[in-house]
Amino acid sequence: MTDTNDDPEATIDPDEDSDTSAELGSTDDQPSPDLDDVVLDNLDTGTGEASDEASRGLFDDLLEGEPIFENKEVLRPSYTPHKLPHREEQINNMATILVTALRGDTPSNILIYGKTGTGKTASAKFVSEELETTSQKYEVPCEVEYINCEVTDTQYRVLAQLANKFINKNVDVIDERIAELEDLQARAREDTSELDDSDYDSLAALEDAIDDLEADKEEFEEVPMTGWPTDRVYSSFFDAVDYHERVVVIMLDEIDKLVEKSGDDTLYNLSRMNSELENSRVSIMGISNDLKFTDFLDPRVKSSLGEEEIVFPPYDANQLRDILQARADVAFKGNALTDDVIPLCAAFAAQEHGDARRALDLLRTAGELAERDQIDNVEEDHVRQAQEKIELDRVVEVVRTLPTQSKIVLFAIILLEKNGVHNINTGEVFNIYKNLCAEIDADVLTQRRVTDLISELDMLGIVNAVVVSKGRYGRTKEISLSVPTEETEAVLLSDSRLGDIDDVQPFVQARFDN
Repeated sequence: MTDTNDDPEATIDPDEDSDTSAELGSTDDQPSPDLDDVVLDNLDTGTGEASDEASRGLFDDLLEGEPIFENKEVLRPSYTPHKLPHREEQINNMATILVTALRGDTPSNILIYGKTGTGKTASAKFVSEELETTSQKYEVPCEVEYINCEVTDTQYRVLAQLANKFINKNVDVIDERIAELEDLQARAREDTSELDDSDYDSLAALEDAIDDLEADKEEFEEVPMTGWPTDRVYSSFFDAVDYHERVVVIMLDEIDKLVEKSGDDTLYNLSRMNSELENSRVSIMGISNDLKFTDFLDPRVKSSLGEEEIVFPPYDANQLRDILQARADVAFKGNALTDDVIPLCAAFAAQEHGDARRALDLLRTAGELAERDQIDNVEEDHVRQAQEKIELDRVVEVVRTLPTQSKIVLFAIILLEKNGVHNINTGEVFNIYKNLCAEIDADVLTQRRVTDLISELDMLGIVNAVVVSKGRYGRTKEISLSVPTEETEAVLLSDSRLGDIDDVQPFVQARFDN
């Protein structure tokens, strides 16, 4: 929600990673479909005794084949490579802006744009790691803090998470300083000349300094994830970040999600901090898939936030090939890939707006399918199977997370198609929708709102809704499914409310109601 976070080399939340083991119709409380398939393939279902014998040797049989992968993690979006092909220009632009931090000054705020899978987050993290490493080398206090706004999507959560990070860092600094002073104190008690080269002219002054540090430590109270007034959370963050001199870069990934959920208050507060800070300086690096999200910002926030803008263009097929080849060299053993595997993965992903994450998912899934077949090479056919599997998995995830009302509308469309109705119109869908709502005791929306829900399903690629002219009878929408019927129905019926419907035939007859 990377682009968790959108980029092929980015670290993202695991929930956001394409679950290549998911299967249509599965639910969270069911056993793993892939394991289920393996069990069915390996068990002799003739007798209970034979099945039991096969079960005991299940994993031994699977482990007999040689693994294809050397390091599968290299093909996951969570992996950050040491080199990022075809992103040198963007990386150099970021470095040119952020080098100011190494001089102790405040870098300009940066907004990074680009579609999903164009390397935004990975490049930003790569530059940030280099910045922190260089700052340690030159002993310049510079820190980068990463926040995924798809997960941490409210002002309270963002400020609380930042406050706690700096509170914990401050406590570590204080503990280290106290340990140094206590060591000096122990030596000075035996020989007061130990204080000659220190900032303290007496043991009493040294003891006061230790007491002050202990008092500072006591004042740093961790912020709970709920319960405090927002002003108090902001104050805790402000005090924590300003405790000692440092330049801080706050990286807000999926920044548009934060603005969409909570408005621009967070960005307003963060962008105005420097006028009040005494010891530290704060810079914001925002990463977004949406080039237009700043249109909704307060003009003052927009002008300060977008001081520097960097755009990441989609990868073309040749660039995707280079990325996949670099990863494959590390991920797979020997000559595990046939010559046409990487070009085909790149070609499929290039059709998806140059999404390198999609290319990596395809390559990894193709490898998993080949390994499951217990053969030594990944072939073109495995890539085509992986493409179908990933697409079906996407449908499952999208349908599974639909709101209940959208699921009811989609179920009505499926019932009509299954019963041979062609050129489905909005009125027919609405008639069945009303009866389904009555059956499961759900609120009935207006026909206009149901039409809007159909349009949303169309935008998601689940249905195809085309406006056609009926001449003097006006215009109507003709609706058809764009996803596999049986598998989509299975996902809908896994919802406990829709699963309670026993006999759907009467609802199909409702299409004839006036």
